[in-house]
Amino acid sequence: MSAQDLITFNIGGKKFTTTLSTLRRHQDSRIARILDGKDTDFKVISGQVFVDRDWTFFKYILDYMRTGQITLPAEFSDYNGLAQEAQFYGLYPLALWVERNIHRSRVEVLELRFSVQETHGFFRIFCSNNKTLEALATRISVFVEHPNLNFPHLPQNSSTPHPVPVQRPSHHDMVFQCGTDQLARDDFSARFVTIEPDDRKLLNSTNVLGLLVDTLLKDGFRLIGTRTVSHEEKIECYMFERSRNTQIVVLSETPRAEHLRREDTQSQLGEGNKK
Repeated sequence: MSAQDLITFNIGGKKFTTTLSTLRRHQDSRIARILDGKDTDFKVISGQVFVDRDWTFFKYILDYMRTGQITLPAEFSDYNGLAQEAQFYGLYPLALWVERNIHRSRVEVLELRFSVQETHGFFRIFCSNNKTLEALATRISVFVEHPNLNFPHLPQNSSTPHPVPVQRPSHHDMVFQCGTDQLARDDFSARFVTIEPDDRKLLNSTNVLGLLVDTLLKDGFRLIGTRTVSHEEKIECYMFERSRNTQIVVLSETPRAEHLRREDTQSQLGEGNKK
């Protein structure tokens, strides 16, 4: 690659360097048309293309032009600004995606409700993000030792713990419990809970609560408040929130860009055959 294949942008005082082939991938964009020197918003000063715009958005613009995708950090919030810059540079597929996602919530909210009734601990988890709840449900396992008639599909009179699925009343919550039941005078059943990656089978509800809270904190949630939902039923509520993980946005190339890429590939193959 020679120096003639490179182009440097000065966006609001910050410099970015890319290749001419990157610009040519988006021939229909305004930024690609700077090559003909007819756009007055793009001024060549000391061999650099100066654009009087906000450089903080241009790194995302350039990422999109290079790869067809952008990476937005969890704390990113100025979608209006990014959409405006994408429109200014004539990258309309990117602008359209941003405009469609402006109103999406970037914060996950999770509510954990916990109560103790006699020898049982009851847990109910609500979450604004269904995928987060699904992932958490796969890590929580409940095992019943000596199941009673409430579980007719499991073997009876067995001391070996048997798995019982976590209940999902809806897409946004799940329910499970731990503790013991007295079946007869000297006959008990027990529900143990494990939460991966911890392999302990916990029976005590307070221990399960502690492990669950610790798991959520390690997953990036932060505890923002506690309250008592029902004093009579002794239901405690723990509220958590988390900024969404870094989001990868993949946008398909325009047909013209795909055509140019095929031409470049064929050209390179042709040059290889000549050699």
